[in-house]
This record gives sequence, C-alpha cells and structure tokens, in this order.
Amino acid sequence: MPEGPSIVIMREQTAGFIGKTIVRASGNTKGVDMAALQGQPVLDLRSWGKHFLIRLPHLALRIHLLMFGSYRINERKDTQPRLSLGFDDGEELNFYTCSIKTIDADLDSQYDWRGDIMSDQWSAAAALKKLRAAPDTLVCDALLDQTIFAGVGNIIKNEVLFRIRVHPLSTVGALPAAKLRELVAQAREYSFDFLEWKKAFVLKQHWLAHTKRICPRCDLPFHKGHLGKTQRRSFFCPNCQKQYPAAPLPAEKPVRPVRSGSKARSQRTPPPS
Repeated sequence: MPEGPSIVIMREQTAGFIGKTIVRASGNTKGVDMAALQGQPVLDLRSWGKHFLIRLPHLALRIHLLMFGSYRINERKDTQPRLSLGFDDGEELNFYTCSIKTIDADLDSQYDWRGDIMSDQWSAAAALKKLRAAPDTLVCDALLDQTIFAGVGNIIKNEVLFRIRVHPLSTVGALPAAKLRELVAQAREYSFDFLEWKKAFVLKQHWLAHTKRICPRCDLPFHKGHLGKTQRRSFFCPNCQKQYPAAPLPAEKPVRPVRSGSKARSQRTPPPS
C-alpha cells in the first residue's frame, strides 16, 4: 500500500495539471458522474495521508490507491482504468485499481491538515494528545492510526519502532514520556527520509527492519508476526527493541524468528536501557 510520501510524489508529479480543464472523463468506477466532470477546471491538487485530492469548482475527487493502485501520466496500461481524465491540451491522467469517491470541494472543512505527517501544518502536540488519550493502544496499531499519523504505513511503522528501539507490542501508556515524544518525532523524520530515498530509487536499500532477517545491531534473527488489531506484519528484534511493559500480552498470537540461512550469534547481548 502506498504510504504518505508516495502520495506526495504523486502530487508533485501531477502538479502540471492544475489550471487545466477536463474535456473527457471515463472509467469503470461507480458512483462518479463522469459527465459532471467534463468542462471542470482543476483548481488544486492536494494530499492528506494516503488520500490524493483533485479539487474542482463544485466537488473534489478523493483517490486512494489501496494495496495495489497505480497511476499513469500521458500513458495507459493494458487494462481499463478506474478513472481516466483527458485535458484541453491533449494530456491525460489515468488511475488503476484504486478507490475513487466524490466529496465536497471545501477540503479544509473535511481534513485536519495537522494530522498529515507530511504536511507543513503537522502538529506533534496534537499527535501526542491523541496518543495520551489512548494509553492501552499497542504502538504497532497507534502508528497505523490515520487519525493520528495520516500517511504512516507498515514500512514506516516497522522502521520507526526499530529506530527508537521499541517493541511493537508495547502499549502507548507504558512508554516513558521521552520515548513517546521520540516516537512522534521519528514518525515524521522517517517519513521525509522515505520521501528522499523514494525519489532517489534507493528506498529498499535503507530498510533496516522491514522484511529483514537479521538485526543489524545485534546480529540476531528478527522476529515477525501479524500483530495488533491491524494484523499487519511486524519485523522486530526482541533483544534491542524493549517492550513496555515487560510482561507479554497473552491475547496476541505468538511470533517467530524470521528464517535465515545463516547462523546468528548464539550469545545474546543485553538490550540497551
């Protein structure tokens, strides 16, 4: 699933369509009046979390790429698009395998830009307030909560928790205050690192935990499991990622080491404090 930084890249790549007029609209999406789009100028293109937003005079299009969605600028795939927009200068914008809905054109009344991890209006204080109001939430779920961290996805979740040395089954309320502030700060910092690496086509080269087998700090096997209410894959080192509180949570499914062809160091080193 594309995460917030990837939607920012989409917004930047499509910025040239602002000011152009739609002369053709088609596609197999339901619930969108294609005829009503024709003749409408694109007033703005915005992103909020994982939402790509096309603002027109009387409505806006909200596009979510889901797990496998994609888009093409001035080219087409060999499959019918969910939405195809043709413009007055002959250019076109096509969306595939995604969710498309029409919403009110007043985006500011519908979106709290302070919650978008990539926004200039991002508010760390607002995120901390929301986290403190949900002390029993697992951190692996909290980071994926789009009402707190709009744009954070599974890659960012795994990498942030590894960076700050926190076990994914920790609860928000058990984290020390300094560690909670670090979680919020690194969610934003890693998202912008993600953006830079994605633009340079080197994102995967910088993954330290996500889909990895061996902890680069401890030289021990990572564990993985579908954890929390979200049941998204977590990759973590039980040696250097501390769990708060220390007692395991019995309601969770057991996790297992990631299989590896190489032998990891047999002697464990104590986790850092």
